[in-house]
Amino acid sequence: MGNIRRRGREAALQLLFASDIENQLAEGQNRDTFWELCTTKPEGRKFAEELVDGVLLHLPQIDQAVARCLENFEMSRLSAVDRNLLRLASYELLFAPDVPAPVVINEAIEIAKAFGTPDSGRFVNGVLDQVRKNGLPPEPAEQPDR
Repeated sequence: MGNIRRRGREAALQLLFASDIENQLAEGQNRDTFWELCTTKPEGRKFAEELVDGVLLHLPQIDQAVARCLENFEMSRLSAVDRNLLRLASYELLFAPDVPAPVVINEAIEIAKAFGTPDSGRFVNGVLDQVRKNGLPPEPAEQPDR
């Protein structure tokens, strides 16, 4: 099961990366084309689809949670691999409580080492540990009518 989930996470990262580079949401025809080229097994594809849909559904909250944990950096300045891996793992940390946080973070580190730069694993580990500790950003307080 672990290998299927790892492949699902890798496929989800690739799909988010491709859609981020193209400046489009990961849906429709582009998603179909991606799956025609991807060799992930059906179980991994199902898991990847759930992850991508979850990331897209909660993207503003995820980006805000990650941005709060970046020191002297902006989301737009991160490499596309690191940015989308942080989004993916943060989704699991914040919205998928069935997966233990150490498993999510370890998977993200291993994927970062495979797909990112030599420093990506350490960077992803540090940011995700902060996301885990800080949780979701507070909802903005509603302003009373005057």
